[in-house]
Amino acid sequence: MNGKTFLYGLFLVLPLFLASCGDDDLKNANAVSSNKVTLTRDRTIGVDIIYSDSARVKAKGTAPILDKVTPSTGSPYQEMIKGVNIDFYNPNGTIDGNLVCDYAIRKDTELKTEFRKNVVVKNSKGDTFSSQELIWDESKKIFYSNQMVDILSVNGDFTRAKDFKAPQDFSTYEMGQGSGEINSKGSL
Repeated sequence: MNGKTFLYGLFLVLPLFLASCGDDDLKNANAVSSNKVTLTRDRTIGVDIIYSDSARVKAKGTAPILDKVTPSTGSPYQEMIKGVNIDFYNPNGTIDGNLVCDYAIRKDTELKTEFRKNVVVKNSKGDTFSSQELIWDESKKIFYSNQMVDILSVNGDFTRAKDFKAPQDFSTYEMGQGSGEINSKGSL
């Protein structure tokens, strides 16, 4: 094949390639490239968080890293990528509970905080609640989860349940489907 034949072949095939890329394809490509979302991320290292209600401290938390994220579209949120440790306070000002987890995200407009990965809560009675996810609804003042939650009571009772719900102090709780073991002392 000589050079002229190759050039003629190239000029014959090239229009076929260009014709396969229509105007609509180019418009769609532009539309896709213009849907960029930009984020503003402000990072704070070594954060102390205080939650109060009616001038009374209800909880104090610490997080190694707190990222405040503001997307160009959508709602801002706060992300604690290295987890959080929160102490809960009773009306007397003493610690009566604790929550730790490996990751948390607070959605500002929803007033909800999702605690994820190795979430462990201890209440004032000494009961321990553990799950891979707990959600705190700030406006309803409850914790809930659709994931499995393990509950180990101070007397040794063990319960595993889904559809979990508890008030902020974990003094009581409700659950949907579950199973467990109850330690009974004495005879029935």
